[in-house]
Amino acid sequence: MMDSIKFDEKGLVTAVVQDANTKEVLTVAYMNKESLEKTLESGETWFYSRSRQELWHKGATSGHTQKVVSIKADCDGDALVVEVIPAGPACHNGTTSCFTEIIQQNAKVGSVEIISKLANVIAKREQEMPEGAYTTYLFDKGIDKICKKVGEEATEVVIGAKNRDTEEVKWEAADLIYHLLVLLQEQKVSVYDVLHVLEKRHEEK
Repeated sequence: MMDSIKFDEKGLVTAVVQDANTKEVLTVAYMNKESLEKTLESGETWFYSRSRQELWHKGATSGHTQKVVSIKADCDGDALVVEVIPAGPACHNGTTSCFTEIIQQNAKVGSVEIISKLANVIAKREQEMPEGAYTTYLFDKGIDKICKKVGEEATEVVIGAKNRDTEEVKWEAADLIYHLLVLLQEQKVSVYDVLHVLEKRHEEK
């Protein structure tokens, strides 16, 4: 792998760090040959600080390490995408990502990123059980109620589809996905494990 990487005149290569599960871009940093070797050896991200002119191990002091899942090089070999599972915020400001939105020219479209956000909220609801929250109500009622809601919403999707009502299908499908995520949380099955099953099936085909 090292032979295919084109380091610049300063011996650096750009590394785009991305959450392996949500696909959110967490940060952009730089690696030299030594930090890339340490990353490969340790299984956690190491970078080169241009300002301090030294290597740094992400999370060495904060504990917010990044477990490397994969490293991809672009077609020219002069940029890397490092997919990680973060143990905490990527930014020194305490935010998940170093990137914030500064301009929005077009209407937002749906993104699979909401699945991750919703799963995290549902997990937090189960842990904290805030009074008055619908998710709390579902967990309080238990598995029978949750299963009933999944069945009801699935039926509503089918009815909408049979009626050729795209708006109904859209809204009822959203309800179904939400209740399915609640069911997965109750069963302690990670939605990422479900996505992994889909990925494996896709690869087998």
